[in-house]
Amino acid sequence: MSDIHLPQCSVKAAVHTKDEFNSKVKTACQEQRTGTVGFKIAKVIVVGDLAVGKTCLINRFCKDAFDKNYKATIGVDFEMERFEVLGVPFSLQLWDTAGQERFKCIASTYYRGAQTIVIVFDVNDVASLGHARQWLEDALKENDPTNVQLFLVGTKKDLSSPAQYSQIEQDAIELAEEIKAEYWALSSLTGENVREFFFRIASLAFEANVLAELEKSGSRHIGDVISEYTAIHC
Repeated sequence: MSDIHLPQCSVKAAVHTKDEFNSKVKTACQEQRTGTVGFKIAKVIVVGDLAVGKTCLINRFCKDAFDKNYKATIGVDFEMERFEVLGVPFSLQLWDTAGQERFKCIASTYYRGAQTIVIVFDVNDVASLGHARQWLEDALKENDPTNVQLFLVGTKKDLSSPAQYSQIEQDAIELAEEIKAEYWALSSLTGENVREFFFRIASLAFEANVLAELEKSGSRHIGDVISEYTAIHC
C-alpha cells in the first residue's frame, strides 16, 4: 500500500473525504525510503453485541478464513497485522472483545489506549445497531474522544436482501453521522469490503500517527523521530 491515494470508504458515509495522504506525511515518508523502521503500532478495539461477527471479521482479514462454528470470545482475543503504508512498515493491534454481558468488565479493561474503535452490528439485527451507542460510550470511558477514529461496521451483508439492507442502511448512516464515525457494510463470509476496510483503518491510523509525531518533534528531522522508534521498538 505505497500509493499516494487513501483507500476510499465504500459508502457515502466517510468522515475523512480527502483522496490523498496529507502532504506533510508524504514528504516525511519520502525522506526515509528504507522502509525498515515503522512508526507506532496502532491499537484497534472491536466491540459490539454477541454473535454480530466480530471474530469472523478479524479472522477473514488476518487468516483469510471463515468458520461459522466459531466459539464465542471469552474476555479478549488479540491479533497483530503488519502493513506497509507509503513505503513505511506499520502494524495494527486488533483487539477482539467479548460481546457477552458477563465478560464486559474483563473486556473493558483492554479498551484503554485505543487509537481506533470499531463498533460492529449485524445488518439483519436492528437491536444490535441500537446497542451501538452504548458500546461506544463504554469504549470512550477509557479513551480520549478527541483522539480516536470511529468506524461503524455492519456485518453479514450476504444474508440480507437488497430491500432489507436498504432499510437498515439509512439508520446506520444516520447514526454514523451522529457519532462522527465512518460507516462500512461488509461480509466476512464472502470477503466483501473486508480487505478494503482494514487497509482504510491502517492508512488513517498511520497518517494520524505521523502527523502527531511531526507535531511533537517540531523542527527536528523526521529521521530523528524514526530513530527513536528504532530504539524503543527494536
